[in-house]
Amino acid sequence: MLTLRGVADDPTVLTRHLALDDAAGLVFRPLAHADADGLAGFLAALSPETRRLSTFPGYDLATAQELCDAIARYDKLRLVLAEAPSGRIVGLLEFSLDLHPADVERYRAAGVHLSATDCRFGATLADDYQGRGLGTRVFPLVADVARRFGKKRMILWGGVVADNARAIRYYEKNGFHHTGSFTGADGVRALDMILDHESARRDP
Repeated sequence: MLTLRGVADDPTVLTRHLALDDAAGLVFRPLAHADADGLAGFLAALSPETRRLSTFPGYDLATAQELCDAIARYDKLRLVLAEAPSGRIVGLLEFSLDLHPADVERYRAAGVHLSATDCRFGATLADDYQGRGLGTRVFPLVADVARRFGKKRMILWGGVVADNARAIRYYEKNGFHHTGSFTGADGVRALDMILDHESARRDP
């Protein structure tokens, strides 16, 4: 079973290459300490609408550096999608390998009992890569990462904003189902969704 330290020491264990029809392709890999500037560029370029639907604490170099500094610390695993050969970061995929008590309580109220074999997941794509089917292409890799960390189910990190129809369709298409809804501290209504990996798509 993989560990955060093991991935940090040998990122190649999770590095994969994706061929795209209209580009040189993408690299799916763990976030690296050297990615701070590239990640800052990715965050800064996100449109106001994409920012509205995301959960990042900021969209600048300070936030990017904070995420890079957290590599192999706490319970977070972050992977990026980067263009080959330019290296431009066009996607950030985040796992929280531990569960927040508020999530555990909210799911319990909906009749779902979360455990140590569950994790949280969230994804953000650059605006020019949205709506192109990339998320679905990548999802088998995402599910494989969770399984390799011993996780049997995924819930959405912060839920999905209730009016984010595109994201909801994406998660449903990849096997997530609704468990309930809640209103966050920011007053925004979001949906809770969960995926059992047995129903997830297998690697091609």
